[in-house]
Amino acid sequence: MYREEHNIFRQAFRRFVQQEISPHIEKWEQDGIVPREIWGKMGRSGFLCAWLPEEYGGSGADFLYSVIITEELASARAISVLAPLHSDIIAPIIYKLGTEEQKLRWLPPSATGECILAVAMTEPDAGSDFAAIRTHARRDGDSFIINGQKTFISNGINADLVVVACKTDRQAPGARGISLICVDRAAPGFQRGRKLKKMGLLAQDTAELIFEDCRVPADNLLGELNKGFYYLMHHLQQERLVCTVMAQAMAEAMLETTVRYCRERTAFGQPICSFQHNTFKIVDMATEVKIGRTFLDRLIMDHMDGKDVITEVSMAKSWIGEMANRAAYTCVQLHGGYGYMEEYPICGFARDVRPISIFAGTTEVMKLIVAKRMGLS
Repeated sequence: MYREEHNIFRQAFRRFVQQEISPHIEKWEQDGIVPREIWGKMGRSGFLCAWLPEEYGGSGADFLYSVIITEELASARAISVLAPLHSDIIAPIIYKLGTEEQKLRWLPPSATGECILAVAMTEPDAGSDFAAIRTHARRDGDSFIINGQKTFISNGINADLVVVACKTDRQAPGARGISLICVDRAAPGFQRGRKLKKMGLLAQDTAELIFEDCRVPADNLLGELNKGFYYLMHHLQQERLVCTVMAQAMAEAMLETTVRYCRERTAFGQPICSFQHNTFKIVDMATEVKIGRTFLDRLIMDHMDGKDVITEVSMAKSWIGEMANRAAYTCVQLHGGYGYMEEYPICGFARDVRPISIFAGTTEVMKLIVAKRMGLS
C-alpha cells in the first residue's frame, strides 16, 4: 500500500512530531490549547492539506499522506493537534463546494497554517440529529444574518474560519433547508463562548460558539442554498474514516507500550506477561488490533478508489472505536497502579481514545446507519 516516498514522508513527519510536538504536549494540556505557532510550523513543512493541488498551496499528495499524519499524531498521543480535522475533513468541503474565488481566498492560507479551520454542526440540543438544528440564517441584502449557538466545536478558539451549518429555510421539514456558511473570526456578532473542560484531548481547544445577529457576506455561502445536509452526508465517509484511523493507531500504540511494560515489570519473581491470564489478555488484544488493521487498510484503498464504503466505514468506526477503548481498559489494568499515573503514557491514551466512539457519530449511530443500509430499519 505504501511506496518508498510514503515511508520517507512518515520518517520526516515522525521527526517533526518528536521535535516540535511531543516535548510540549504536557504544557499544552495544562494550557488547554495548542499554540497557533505549531500550525504555522506544520504548514511551512508541508504537513497541512498536502493533498491540495499546487495552485491552492498543496503538493497534490494522495490520501495516504493524510493517513500517515493522522497515524503518527495518534500514536504519539498528540491527536489534540487536530490537523486531520483541519486538513482532511474541513478543507475538502471548501475544495469541493467552494467557488474559485472562495478556494483561492481560503485554501492557500489553510495550507500554510495561517488560517485554522473548524466546522460547527453540533448544538446544545442537536448532535447527530441534524433535524434539530436551530441556528438559522436569513438573507439581508448582500449578507446573511446568523443567530444561534454551537457547542463541542474542535479548534473552536483558534479557528480563523468556521463552516457553520444553519437553517436557511426554517419551514423546511427535518434536516432539509440547511446551508453551509463560512464565518470569519472577525465577523461582527460572532464570539467564542467557554473553552470546554473535557475528560481527554486536554490540549484541544474545544469551545462553544455564539452567533448574535452575526453578519457575513452572502458570497460566504458554500455550495447551493438549502443543500447543506446533503453535502455533509456526502463528506461523512472520509470524516469517519479519519476517526477510525485515529482509533486504530492509538490501539496499536497502546498495545506496543503495554507489551513492553509487561516484559519489564515483574511480580512474584517473574515478568507479568508470563502469567497465563495476562498472556491470554495480550494475545486477545493483539488479535483484535490485527483484525482492525486489516479491515482499515482495505477501507482506505477502497475509499481512495472512489468507492461507496459508507456501510463499511460505519462498521469500522463502530467496531474499531470500541476495540480501541477495550484495549485502553486492558492496558491500564495490565499496568496496575502505574496505569493510573499521568507519568505513564497509557493513562493519557485511555483518556484520549474515549471520545472516538462519540464524535463524528456515536457507536450507536454508526450501527443505526449500518442497519438502515442493510434494510433492517
